[in-house]
Amino acid sequence: MVDEQRIDTARIEAAVTELLLAIGEDPARDGLAETPRRVAEAWREYFCGIGVDPTTHLSGSIAPEVSEASGPVIMRGIEFRSMCEHHLVPMLGVAHVAYAPRDRVVGLGALPRVVATVASRPQLQERLTEQIADALEAGLDARGVLVVVEASHGCVTARGPRQAGSTTVTLASRGTLDEPAARTEIVALMTRRDDGARFEHAAEDGR
Repeated sequence: MVDEQRIDTARIEAAVTELLLAIGEDPARDGLAETPRRVAEAWREYFCGIGVDPTTHLSGSIAPEVSEASGPVIMRGIEFRSMCEHHLVPMLGVAHVAYAPRDRVVGLGALPRVVATVASRPQLQERLTEQIADALEAGLDARGVLVVVEASHGCVTARGPRQAGSTTVTLASRGTLDEPAARTEIVALMTRRDDGARFEHAAEDGR
């Protein structure tokens, strides 16, 4: 996604060494000696979306004959991982995305790449959802966009309230898919029958 030279792994390694010292550990002991390098490699992957324009994944077209009469394109269950910017712990979830084409559609593989790019930076779930919607709207010149994200947050499941089974749902909509009737219909198509009630309130409120 991004030029890896932009991520200074040597500085990350040095910082991790300092963190280990700060908690009273010995960074040189067996089991930790390679930890700073491993963390640096992981962070290079986690944050490779910083500074990358997600709309670059949407430049192609596979159906130039599509018209405004075409129905929405919906892709469910796009898995992602991100890092919560408040505690730098993982946020794991799925994104369901839909767009109403104006004059073209892209290959389905482009949609997960947009999600992955936006997720690969320090994030808040609310911003992540909005940025995916913005990228789809701008990159596709779509008539309408709807994004639903459901995620589990390490800062909630592993610390603080320790609600291991909890998830958070956010929704962003644009254009024709921001209309309440259209939004409700698309959310119903995105979610399985046993999940539908979980999203119903968000769809009605437009969150």
